[in-house]
Amino acid sequence: MRGDIGILTFHRCVNYGSYWQARCLLEWVRRRGRNAVLLDHVSLQARRAELRCALSPHLPQPTRAEDIPAYVRKVRGFRRAVARLPLSPRFPLDSPAQAQPCDVVLVGSDEIFNLHHPWYGGTPAFFGEGFSQRRVAYAASFGNQTVALDAFWSARLANFAALSVRDRTALALVSATGLPPPELVLDPCLLNPPVAPPVARRAQQNFVVVYGHGFPHWFAEAARFWAGAKNMRLVSVGYRNDWADEQRIDADPETFRDLMASCAAVATDFFHGCVFAVLNRKPFACVATSYRHNKLRDLCALLGLDDRLAAEASAVPRGLSEPPAGDVHDRVVALRARSECFLDLALAP
Repeated sequence: MRGDIGILTFHRCVNYGSYWQARCLLEWVRRRGRNAVLLDHVSLQARRAELRCALSPHLPQPTRAEDIPAYVRKVRGFRRAVARLPLSPRFPLDSPAQAQPCDVVLVGSDEIFNLHHPWYGGTPAFFGEGFSQRRVAYAASFGNQTVALDAFWSARLANFAALSVRDRTALALVSATGLPPPELVLDPCLLNPPVAPPVARRAQQNFVVVYGHGFPHWFAEAARFWAGAKNMRLVSVGYRNDWADEQRIDADPETFRDLMASCAAVATDFFHGCVFAVLNRKPFACVATSYRHNKLRDLCALLGLDDRLAAEASAVPRGLSEPPAGDVHDRVVALRARSECFLDLALAP
């Protein structure tokens, strides 16, 4: 069956943000009355790399033997969640012409343009190569890339009939090529927020979600001190963090959504940790690692959350104590309207 919209993204990554951005964009398009599916690409090389990262996220530090079953359950939980989404027949990622026919290929969100992504970097399909239909990029990111794009990559960006990005780093990189400046839009999770069940939204509990890994020692110590003083437990979701009181390594995507809705605060070094905290109006503190520095810095600047990006220990208790101010949500509402306008025009039949 021919679909109106085929969405091409990192939907099978074992990462809560990757899953939810794919699902949120898909559901937004389908609510607009369009027949949309996720284009279910397959690459043996990418699949092996993804599984290796999912089971050993702390490399070069090896995974503890007792944690391996939990990481396996997490992988299986992601596979079940993805299988419930509307998917096209599978096709080789290096043969986009074999993908299910559709009227528009909607590429994005996530780090689809990141040439340094450990297994998807520079994949031609994510730059629109190999598709003959109209191509649109939504909320694309270059991740940790800052090097200017040469003529080769500029030509590939010209494949898109409409191009939008989710952060200022991407805006600057595309604009510097001489192409028309792309639209700055919201990540799909901010565009179309995941809604937790009422029981999760009502039952705020006395715990802090810890989401991420590789936290600086000073950040972890500050979060532990604050949580202890408030008699709150630290619950690490998706990854082991020894400084947390509880490890929920095996949480599937919907469990992650529900924990983010029912917690008291969030400590994170991940982009979507910040996004879910904002959506649920939770107090949060974040810290930027080298890989995610651009994403967190740009998100905080875009939404007026610079005070949440901790550069020293004293910023952690401040962030964990108060939810984002109301004007943050005013910015989200305004950017959501701009994002929906972009998509409505770009996907118009």
